[in-house]
Amino acid sequence: METVTEPRSRRRMSGRERREQLIRISRTLFAEKGFDGTSIEEIAATAQVSKPVVYEHFGGKEGVYAVVVDREMQKLLGMITSALAASHSLIKLERAALALLQYIEESSEGFRILVRDSHAASGTGTFASLISEIASQVEDVLRDEFADRGYDPKLAPMYAQMLVGMVALTGQWWLDVRKPGREEVAAHLVNLAWNGLTGLNPSPVITVASRDQQALAKPRASEKELRDFEKAREKELKEAEKLRQRELRDAEKARVRELKERERLLKEAEKAREREEKIRQREVRLAERAARLEQAEHPE
Repeated sequence: METVTEPRSRRRMSGRERREQLIRISRTLFAEKGFDGTSIEEIAATAQVSKPVVYEHFGGKEGVYAVVVDREMQKLLGMITSALAASHSLIKLERAALALLQYIEESSEGFRILVRDSHAASGTGTFASLISEIASQVEDVLRDEFADRGYDPKLAPMYAQMLVGMVALTGQWWLDVRKPGREEVAAHLVNLAWNGLTGLNPSPVITVASRDQQALAKPRASEKELRDFEKAREKELKEAEKLRQRELRDAEKARVRELKERERLLKEAEKAREREEKIRQREVRLAERAARLEQAEHPE
């Protein structure tokens, strides 16, 4: 927990500096203890100020909590929104997963606050409302993707909730375990979301386009580097799509073979039943004939 010590010789903090200090301290305390477990007295004592100073800036514990939650929500939402600005749907998905995991890695305290509390003090700033807001953006992405692939765009809201919920819950799990690494977790998330259970890649990796995004964001990247990167990304996407189509064709062929084999076995079983029925009927006829002969030889 962050403790600020101010010797008498140090200059007094301005109002803005004091406010930021109280927000930082409160953020750490809320992450460790939650809203109900944190008191104004503890916030003031950690900042080495009196309680009225906290009240002056925020009006109470609810006020500082609302500011902390709002900042975290805006930070995470901004990262996700930026990720969804990519051109290709696969890249959008990869970057969104990476953005969430990056936020968890770099702002663990903030994420703990978002997922721990849904306190009334946060107003609409709850994790559920954040997820809902992100899902509404993902809806637009899925709606376009569904339209291109011939699926019903009306299903996009439902699939958006499924997709965002899967990523969010994985993030909550990864918050504590931190293994495997960020890129590997993102790759497996995308593997399940993009390929589905029947088409899982046993060794998924994040595409170069997402992995090198931060490097390309540097202002000194030349036009040639950007063009080369764009070509490499397009090539990688085409190869990935070819691989996916080949896997789908192979899966369809395997399914057809399985259906034919099942049909063959059913036909053989039906023929076996017919043979058994003929044998049974013949045995019945023989038994009836034997009974008639027996009756003829030994009439009453």
